This record gives sequence, C-alpha cells and structure tokens, in this order.
Amino acid sequence: MTTKYMTQLNRTYDNQTKLMEQSDGAQIHRSSDNPIGYSKYLRFSTSYGENNQYQYNVKTAVSWMKNTDSALVDMANSFKTVVEKANQAQGTNTTTDMQAIASEMLVQVQQAVSDANMQINGRYLFSGQADLIQPYTMSNDKYERGLTKTLDDKQAEFFSGNLGATKSGEIVQMLTLEGTSVVNGETITQTYYLNTNNGYIYTKDFVEEGYKSSIANGQKHVAEGEQIGKIDDWNKVADHFDERGVIIEDKPGQGKQYSNTTAIPGVTLTFAVVDQYIVTYSGDRKKFSMVKENGATQPATDSVNVSGLDIAGCSIFDNEDSGSAYYSGSNMFNDMLTVVAMCDRDDSRWMSSDSKTLANNAFNVVNIAQAVIAARQQVYSDCEDMLVTQNEVILGDITDVHSTDVAKLAVEMMTAQTIYQLSLSVGLRVIPPTLADYL
Repeated sequence: MTTKYMTQLNRTYDNQTKLMEQSDGAQIHRSSDNPIGYSKYLRFSTSYGENNQYQYNVKTAVSWMKNTDSALVDMANSFKTVVEKANQAQGTNTTTDMQAIASEMLVQVQQAVSDANMQINGRYLFSGQADLIQPYTMSNDKYERGLTKTLDDKQAEFFSGNLGATKSGEIVQMLTLEGTSVVNGETITQTYYLNTNNGYIYTKDFVEEGYKSSIANGQKHVAEGEQIGKIDDWNKVADHFDERGVIIEDKPGQGKQYSNTTAIPGVTLTFAVVDQYIVTYSGDRKKFSMVKENGATQPATDSVNVSGLDIAGCSIFDNEDSGSAYYSGSNMFNDMLTVVAMCDRDDSRWMSSDSKTLANNAFNVVNIAQAVIAARQQVYSDCEDMLVTQNEVILGDITDVHSTDVAKLAVEMMTAQTIYQLSLSVGLRVIPPTLADYL
C-alpha cells in the first residue's frame, strides 16, 4: 500500500511540475512532451523563418526597383527632350542654331549617362552582377562611328523578307555607304545602304521612297534585282567596327576605305562615318534574383535588376547577326550622340530623314525597360501583402501547437496543486499507523 501510494504521489507531483514548466508560455519543451505536436512545430518554425527571409527579399527588391524606376524616369525625360530638340532641328535653322540645339541635346545625353551611373548602398543599379563597377563612361574625345540607316516599321517589314531575312527574321538597320564616281570629269557622291546580312546594296532613293512603289504593285518583300549591287566577299560588321560602332583602323589611313569595283561598276565605296563622343559600358548582362516565395525557383521572374542591354538594346554593330561576340550595352546612348553629332555638323537633310526614327527608337527602349521594372515592382508589392497575411497564419499555427492556453493552465495547476496537497494529507494519516502495525 505504501509503494502504490508513493507511486501515485510522485505521478501527481510530476504532473504539477509539468504544468509549472508550461508557465513560461510553451507547452512543448522536448519532443517527448508531444511528438506529433513537436513535429508540426518544427515545420511551422521553418516556414516562419522562410517567410521572414522572403519578406526581407521583397522589401530589398522593391527598394532596388524604386530607385531603378526613378533613374529610368529621369533618363526618359532627358531623351524626350532630345527627341523634341531633334524635331526642332528639322526646320529652317542656321548653322549657329543647329550647333546651339546640338549643345542642348548633348547636355541631356550627359545627364542620362549620369543617371545610368546611379548607386544604392555603393552598388551600381545598371551594372548587372558587376555592381561594384561604374557601368558607363563617356569619352572626352570624338571617334569615327559608322553611320546606320534605321528602318521604320514598313521598311523593316519590306526588307526583312526573302533576300533580307536574318537569323531572327527581321532587319531593322542597314549600314550607310558613300559611293564616289567620276562622270564627264566630275566627281559625284551618292549614298547607298548595305544589308550586312547578305551584302546587297540599295540606293538611298529605293530604301526611302522607291520600295513604296513595289508595295503598291502588290509586292510584300524585297525581290531579286532591286539591289544595285552586291559585295561578294562581305563577311560581317564586326570585321570593320567594334561593338560600339567605332571603326577599326586595320591599316593607317585605310580603316574606313572599302574598295570593291565589282559591287557597283565605276563606284568606289567607303563607309559613311560620323565624328562623335562614345559611351562605353563596363558592366555585364547578368541578372541577380531575390526570391519572393517558396516553391521552385524562377530566375526569370525573380530578377530585379536592369542591365545595360535592357536600357540600351542592340544595334547592327553588336547583335549576333552582325557577327559580334559582345554587346555594347551603350547602343542607345551612342545613337543619341550620333543625332547630336549630325545636328552639330548642320546636316539638316539627315536630321529630317533619320534623326527622328533613331532618337525615338532609343527613347522607346528606355520606356520599355521602365514599363518592365514597374510591372515587376507591382508584382513584388502584391507579394509583400501576401507574405504579411501568410506570416500571421503561420504564427497562429505555431501558437495553436506550441503555446500555452493561460486560462486552461491556471485551472489545471490549481487542480493539480489541490490533488497534491490532498495526497500529502492522506499520506500523513495512513502511512504512520501502517508502519507501526508492521513493526
């Protein structure tokens, strides 16, 4: 009887001790207290830690994208001004007026380059993963850059079929050539355009106006015989220009000379170039991701940065079809600087025919990058609201499985204490007589 009494007394004491242990707010202190509940608690705790990390990622990403969006807005405003000034330069202006307009446009481009070098916490926004390196540098000297013919939508559609097709199925730029010939003792200079994917040469008149007659006759794409010549040994743009469009001087004084008597009989062809400032990109095109939710990783949708390729696009000088192994990351800036240079040298005809298309294309690239980052920022903001709600649910699950019900604990402790006191009282009366009888 004594043994059974002591067993029950110890069991009552253990129960009271366990309840007292829960007064710290946790009902599970070891896996043996509640194996199933402890397993759930570990899973919920892991989810809670992940959720907190995702919230941190989202906040960091939103901050990064807000700063990126701010820089892009300022860049877009600068380029909008360049487009407006390019339109202004298409009217009747004196040489002094054109140079003044060019000066105003140059300042706007310089401001855009400064915006593209924006930092946050010592990291450059537009350098890709090389975010400790300043992405953009503008030269102090002018370089000879190849002059391109940027096609509008109708021209691109016409010259992208059949003879003009590229790997991507579309051609948006041609290379400008200057052809000189001697007729009756007089030197004549004409402009031609080279399709760098197949070596076909077209006259300026056909590319700008003549193709419209072909379309009017029911022709959808450029056809054989509409070219005026062909450079049979043409390889790729990258053999003559670097990825920024700067001409490569293979031989002193002959870097921009291309002679081919069979391309157009009696015509000597040279690359058309423009002296301009050059912007160079030093970052990379890599993305870094900030995961916003659990499940399979999605680098494409989790990428939060904008690289030089996103805000500068590609040109004839740095895409795969031109044979270039590198992308410049600065095409947009250099195109804008081409507009500035052509305005500065008072080429009103070029400004009237090409500047608007070139400037607008560069402006649109920035707008597209801004739209993409704004949309992604909205996704992260929505995800942040979801994570806050999810965090509350996880905390509720942890509370249910791990935390103590204070009111219930108080009642159980009073009950356990009463039972223990009663057990001691009973033992005080029962055990001594029993021992005396035994003795």
